Amino acid sequence: MARYTGPKARISRRFNEPILGDSKALLKKNYPPGMHGKGKRRKQSEYAVQLAEKQKAKYIYGVLERQFENIFDKASRKKGVTGEVLLQMLESRLDNMVYRLGVAPTRRAARQLVVHKHITVNGEVVNIPSANLKAGDKVAVREKSKSLETITTSLALQSAKKYNWLEWESSEMEGKIINLPLRQDIPENINEQLIVELYSK
Repeated sequence: MARYTGPKARISRRFNEPILGDSKALLKKNYPPGMHGKGKRRKQSEYAVQLAEKQKAKYIYGVLERQFENIFDKASRKKGVTGEVLLQMLESRLDNMVYRLGVAPTRRAARQLVVHKHITVNGEVVNIPSANLKAGDKVAVREKSKSLETITTSLALQSAKKYNWLEWESSEMEGKIINLPLRQDIPENINEQLIVELYSK
């Protein structure tokens, strides 16, 4: 159940993107964290750029190092373009799907809902955030949890968030995965080719 528990603003400032959700720190301090953050930045090496891209992907999807390596290893063995398959596998995690369906405002919140057994997959309660889903799977809010303020508020705010690979039935609070997303359908600002190059060294 390991996950990153450090300061969110620091991660956002490192990549100059709201990696772990909106952060006011980006507006107030639009430079990297640390005592040398305001100083002149050196040109990064090719390796540093590739490493930073991998770190960014890890933080976005809430995956730690060993887990990420395992996912990449599986992606590299599958048919298709490794970088795209990697992102598809990250997208198909249960916590990410709960977030994409709008049941939770962030992936962190989605993870918590899954761990606390508020989510079902194909009618069965699943409390493993990293569970991999496939086309045809149905993700729903557990009957007992449908009145939770966290969920109802998130659904009200996220109602406009639609993805063409997902279906959502608001009356049942149930979503269906039509198919895994193509690369152009994944909105995250990740250059997956840099990650592939890093692991191919």
